[in-house]
Amino acid sequence: MNSGDCLLWVLYASLLALLPTVLVAIPALPIRWKRSLGFLLTVAFCLLLIVVGIHALASPALHASIPGPLTDLAWQFTLDPLSGFFLLVLGSVGFAASLHAIGYFHHGSQSKLKQVLLPYPVFVTAMVWVLLAANAYTFLVAWELMALSSTFLILVEGQDQRRQQAAYLYLLIAHIGALALFIAFALLSHGDLISNGNFQRMAQLSDSPIVANAVFGLTLLGFGAKLGLLPLHAWLPEAHPAAPSPVSALMSGAMLPIAVYGLLRIDWQILPAGAVWWGPLWLGLGLCSALFAVLYSALQTDMKRLLAYSSMENMGLILIALGLSRIFAEQNLWPLAALALIAGLFQVLNHAFFKSLLFLGSGSVLHATGTLEMSHLGGLIRSMPQTAFLVLIGIFALAGLPPLNGFASEWLLLQAFLLAPSLPSGMLRAILPLAAAGVVLVTAVAAFAIVKFYGIAFLGRARSAVAKQEAGIWERASMAFLALFCVLLGVFPGRVVDSLSHITALLLHGSQIAHQSALALTPISAQRASYLPGVFLLGIALSIAVVFVLVWWRFGRSLRRAPVWSCGFAADYSAQTQDSPTGFSQPLLRIFGVSLSTLINRQGGRNTLPVQIPDPFWKGFYLPWGRVTLWIAGGISRLQHGRITSYLLYSFLTLIVLLVFFR
Repeated sequence: MNSGDCLLWVLYASLLALLPTVLVAIPALPIRWKRSLGFLLTVAFCLLLIVVGIHALASPALHASIPGPLTDLAWQFTLDPLSGFFLLVLGSVGFAASLHAIGYFHHGSQSKLKQVLLPYPVFVTAMVWVLLAANAYTFLVAWELMALSSTFLILVEGQDQRRQQAAYLYLLIAHIGALALFIAFALLSHGDLISNGNFQRMAQLSDSPIVANAVFGLTLLGFGAKLGLLPLHAWLPEAHPAAPSPVSALMSGAMLPIAVYGLLRIDWQILPAGAVWWGPLWLGLGLCSALFAVLYSALQTDMKRLLAYSSMENMGLILIALGLSRIFAEQNLWPLAALALIAGLFQVLNHAFFKSLLFLGSGSVLHATGTLEMSHLGGLIRSMPQTAFLVLIGIFALAGLPPLNGFASEWLLLQAFLLAPSLPSGMLRAILPLAAAGVVLVTAVAAFAIVKFYGIAFLGRARSAVAKQEAGIWERASMAFLALFCVLLGVFPGRVVDSLSHITALLLHGSQIAHQSALALTPISAQRASYLPGVFLLGIALSIAVVFVLVWWRFGRSLRRAPVWSCGFAADYSAQTQDSPTGFSQPLLRIFGVSLSTLINRQGGRNTLPVQIPDPFWKGFYLPWGRVTLWIAGGISRLQHGRITSYLLYSFLTLIVLLVFFR
């Protein structure tokens, strides 16, 4: 593929990817053809994104401009290593999610298929345009398309009150973020988004520290709302359970990282060298979000709510890495800044693969059993062995076990923290070890939560819902693709780091970390620290082989099947005597019980008492702001009394204000 044609190929293909919206309107086309052709077109488009993304990582920037609705308002696009990396992430997740969707919507009705195929390709295309946008106009239009199309996708499974509330909450927070971004772009362009809306032009104009600090705060609000950072996180655990699983995989694995892209594009490339507090603020907010999210993830009983909070936790870890990189950069420690930034980008890539795998696995469980409530599941490893094996790979990756990909990025982040003594500031040298301890706590509780996810749902005995069959071939193929790369990215992390170094060279004045070999990961020098995933893999394989041979040699001829030990219960113990999801989380409830409000439903005289742990931000943040908003709206409504003379007066006063301030 010619380097100069890559950007045009993607733009043309993004328009062709919208064809499924036309296919659903053809009444003569059989529903199975609409489903297969619609999603396969998206699969092909995502394959192109993967190829172009890999190519762009090591290529110079490309630019394109298409005439817009006004003479001076054009659609402007750029493809560089940064956007290429996120295109690779989007293409990988979109490829797997679209494959999975062919099987997931296999039994869907004509109307349901129309509800999916109309917004689904628009959602994918809008995310591509966000990543390629080179001016504020293109970015904001694509950002709004992304929000609106994903809102309709949340409502695909039904129009009940719970889903409508989830979609409304998501759309509300998305528009708060979009408004913040619009104001940020207006400040960067000095109020002229038409003439100064190009990102390169904005970088030349952004020289005021006051404007830079204001834009930094606005972009943190705008992109933080999409990332699910505190306190604008409430949409995550509501929208993900409501949306179809392929959509959840796309939202978590691709849409959330796009907010990371926005932070890097605006706050690293466009804004000038920032204030010293930018990095610590990112790090502190990321750590608070990660700690909160991982705790509530471990306490969930719904599979997708657990994964939603886990997604928030991963975004917190990524923001921690970006904040640490910013701290090093402010002290001109460029190699250390590059190391922390690569750790964050590597975590973006890993999150995309293992979190999408787990969301798709949850969708297969929902199809097979009709529920995602873990207290109703159990024993799925017997009826869905292949799905269980593929999900287990994602579990190990998310838990950060070597030699899978999750370990590599977390290890790089901790290596960056261990270099804190290089900082000249004594306060930072004292604070960063505490932050590192917080990261270790987050990873430990995340492993606890994800072990609960797998153990309760897939192991033990079935509590009620029993899967009658394995997931379909399309669903298993999509999960196998993601699981394969969870392994490959973990076994060959050096190649990933080398590729990501092109982005650090773009953002950090050419800074890169040491060249990596294919099988070894050496952040600074081999004398300081080095990670050899091949050694871990070989050691694990040899350990398993030795144990197997010894057991077979000693007990091979006398092996017999017997019931598992049931903790002293009789052999015919009930499945209800197994640990429930809430029971498994009791240690955390005991430790953090002071800071949690637990609601127990004691009505009805039942043998089981449902336990709810509400999000404290609803009572302490959302409801008070909701009351304030209603009070303001009530005051404004008094101005709408139906008298035309008053409305003419309002128009006249508005015109006077505009003439005074904007003439």
